[in-house]
Formats: sequence, structure tokens, C-alpha cells
Amino acid sequence: MHVPHFHRRDLLKGAAALTPMVVAGRAFAAPQAGSRMLVVFLRGAYDAANIVAPTGSDFYHQARPTIGLARPNPADPKASLALDADWSLHPALKDSIYPLWQQRQVAFVPFAGTDDMSRSHFETQDTIEMGQPVGGHRDYGSGFMARLATLLGRNDQPIAFTDQLPLCFRGGSDPVPNLALANVGKPIDPRQAKLIEAMYAGQQIGASDLGRSVTEGFQVRDTVFKTLDEEMKAASRGAVSTKGFELSARRIGTLMRSQFNLAFVDVGGWDTHVNQGGASGYLADRIGELGRGLAGFVDAIGPDAWRTTTVVVVSEFGRTFRENGDKGTDHGHGSVFWVMSGGLSGGRIAGEQVAIGQATLNQNRDLPVLTDYRSLIGGLTARQFGLNGQRLAALFPDTRPVDLKLI
Repeated sequence: MHVPHFHRRDLLKGAAALTPMVVAGRAFAAPQAGSRMLVVFLRGAYDAANIVAPTGSDFYHQARPTIGLARPNPADPKASLALDADWSLHPALKDSIYPLWQQRQVAFVPFAGTDDMSRSHFETQDTIEMGQPVGGHRDYGSGFMARLATLLGRNDQPIAFTDQLPLCFRGGSDPVPNLALANVGKPIDPRQAKLIEAMYAGQQIGASDLGRSVTEGFQVRDTVFKTLDEEMKAASRGAVSTKGFELSARRIGTLMRSQFNLAFVDVGGWDTHVNQGGASGYLADRIGELGRGLAGFVDAIGPDAWRTTTVVVVSEFGRTFRENGDKGTDHGHGSVFWVMSGGLSGGRIAGEQVAIGQATLNQNRDLPVLTDYRSLIGGLTARQFGLNGQRLAALFPDTRPVDLKLI
């Protein structure tokens, strides 16, 4: 059941001066099973080949003469960080993600993605969020995380940390709340809340009770505010970054530690056609912020919860393997997905791989896809939440999960 966009277009029309709020359709409590999953979507197609870079390949350095990362060199702070003989990590992640790699709490899955060859941001983002086979009927009212929420049933406490409900959380048995943490301010005045609740009392959209959803939306928003306010007051120095994702990621960790077990957040700004840079520059700044945010999430969620939490970092597609004439990269195909957890068997490059060279590029321009993202996430959810058989088939139709033995 999906509630149309009344939470932004209709509800907020009567409350334009208020802080954006969330629409909910369920009561929230601490997850009982202890397993948690956060999906981080890098919208804009991040240049995976310059973040987890195949620096062991001569072809990589030939294809990227100005933006490529240098081979690992402990004496050079701008050089890449060795992951194994073939792959290296961007130096902007040295103090955030690399320590987690050394603790075996991160794994990277190269040659990952979809079978969507459109190279369109919008089409491929939709493909990932729906989790449905390409070429068949596309049901825009059924996102894969909504289906997962339905499968988890009573053990499920989902939320989207976004300004609008993302496609991946549309559909399912109950509406899913959404809230952009960057916009969380002071609690809404109780009198104003009561007026808005009265506006929608007794109204329906399909089978959805708008009055109930609005009331529960205010309740969830107030709960989020109180949790974050208490956390900040308890922090010895309030040591959080002022940058958007870094602050939001810590807040997500705080909330998932005690309240939510299935969450989604997206981070934009990854479409680097021009002057993306190498060891420094635009992409380096963005990936540095992402790394610090994810490290902050790990710190905020705490060691106990982190052991049973899985973070999956995805993007709609990779980028061209060769740099373009504007010292950037264009829309590609295969990417590198991240899997993180305190209980991970990580510290390795996982999944099917192929030696990178001109002959192995997809259409002579970008990385091939050897691990379908549905198979990857299906295998992770099978381990994380105990899904199997018909339940996995309902989550990702016509897809066989792959178990990379990460969890």
C-alpha cells in the first residue's frame, strides 16, 4: 500500500511554514531481532574506478593519464592505499574507511551493477530502486525495500532519511515514514500540530487513513527530535561535522541504534563529467565527506549494534573507464559496491572478477557487470534476516541470490 505524495504536496500545503515532517503508518519501537540494514545510494553514478582503483593494471594508468591514482607508495601521501595486489583505495579515505578495511569490516564488490544498459541516471536509479527484471513490466508502485519491509513483518522498523519517500520504499503492507535529517529543527508547536491533525481527521486516500498517518507522522518526528537532542546534550563536546552527510550519518547511527532497523539515505553530487580530479579535487572532496560520514555512523551506532548492522553502498552505474577530454568521466556501466558491518568477513575484494584491459571492457568503454546488485543484496538479506526460498523470490523476482560469505 502506497500513500501518494500527500505528505509533501497536500499536507505541507497547509503547513508551509513548518519544518518538513514525516508520514507514518505504524507504531515504532526498538527492533527485536537486532539485525539492521542501511542502504546508501550515491545518486549521479560515482566514479568507482577512482575510488577502489585497479592500480595494478597498466591499462588503468594509460586510460587515465591525468585523473588516475598513483600506485601505492608509503612515502607519498597522495598515493593510493593498497588493498591487494590489484586494487587500491582513494587516499581521501585513509582515516575513515581504510581503518575499517584493516579491521575486516569493509568489503568491496567490483563489477557490480544492473543489466540496465540505458546509461540514464533516472531510468537506472529506478531500476535499482524497484529491483525488478529489466525488459518486463515495471511496477513503479513496488520498491524492493518496501517488499523487504513487508517480508520482515513485525521485526521491521523502516525509515527513509530523505526529503521525499524514495521509490524503493513505495508499496508494501504499510506506509514507510521519511524524514530528511538535515531539516530536523525544533518540535512542531502542539497547537499547530492539532490543527493540522484536525484538517485530515476522517479523510482517506484509498485504504489509507490520512488522519492516523498525520498523527503518527508528528509522533515519529517528535521522537526523532528528542532522541537527537538528548544525544547532542550527552556528547562531551558535540563533536559532529557541520557538513551535510557527515552530520546526517551520525544522526542515522544514533536512531538506528535504538529505533529503526531498515533504512535508506541518498547522497547526490557524483556526476563528474568535467574536472573531477584525482588524488585531490572535486571527487576527492566528495568521497572524503562520504567516508567521514560512514565512519561517523559506525561511531554513533556503537560497537554492539554495529556487529549486527550491514551497510550497502550502491550507485546507479559506473563511469567510462577512460577519462574524457574534459578531465572527467562519462556515463558507464559496471561499478563497485561497498558492504560494511562490524560482523563482516571483510578486508577483501569480493565477487566475480576479470583482468581489466581493453578486451574486457563492456562495449569498449566501461566496466562489465559480473555481480547483479539484486543477487548481491538478496544474498546479504538471506544472511542478515534469514530470508530464503519464496521470500527471496518475492524480494527480487527472477533472480538467484549470490552468497559471497560476507556475513
